[in-house]
Order: sequence, then structure tokens, then C-alpha cells
Amino acid sequence: MSYDLMVFDPRIAPRDREGFLNWYSAQTEWVEEHSYDDPKVTTPALAGWFAEISGGFPPMNGPLASTDCDDLRVTDYSIGRSVIYAAFAWSQAELAFAAVDRLAAKHAVGFFDVSSNEGLIRFP
Repeated sequence: MSYDLMVFDPRIAPRDREGFLNWYSAQTEWVEEHSYDDPKVTTPALAGWFAEISGGFPPMNGPLASTDCDDLRVTDYSIGRSVIYAAFAWSQAELAFAAVDRLAAKHAVGFFDVSSNEGLIRFP
């Protein structure tokens, strides 16, 4: 089990909660025809977010994958055209939330707290 957060392109995502959750469900079917571990497939804003977050939470897979299998900060990212889904270790939940939220605001991307019961959705 992981602590999951997602950032997204706010120009694409529906603004109403029901519409957003339906869109989120479709995004996480992972049907786009590309690798989901390469930031080159996503928007410039999301790629910028990924470049910064991966400095503190290195990716598990892809071209920037960490080789340190014991590092609890290593994170499993799924990178789509308009979303980046991040699965963090639960021990990193507080730090991950703060970093993802701060960098989402900095890069003007949306933020969805997937693992929260309330399911916070924040648009820039």
C-alpha cells in the first residue's frame, strides 16, 4: 500500500467534483500509448514539477530511476500526458504532501490528494 498523490493539467481537468472524479478514473486506466515513466510525454508545467519533485523523491523507474533500493524516498511515478500520479512510501506521507502541494502551486498545476478520505482537489 502506498500514499498516493496526483498533479494534473488544470486546463484539461473538469472543475466540478463529480466530473473531476470521473476524469481521474479515466486517466488512471493508463490507456495512453506511451511509456508511463518518461517525463517527456507530459506538459511543460508537469515536467517542471517532476524535475523538482524527483530531486527529493527520486523515481523508481524510467530514465532517472534511483539505484538505491533501500531509500524510502524512492517513489513510483506514472506520467501521463495531463497527469502525474505518485505513489510514495507511507513513512514519507507528511513530507510528500508538503512537497507536492508546494511544487504544484509553484508550477501552476492542479493537486489531488488521492489517499485522503476527503480527496482534496486544488486548482492553481
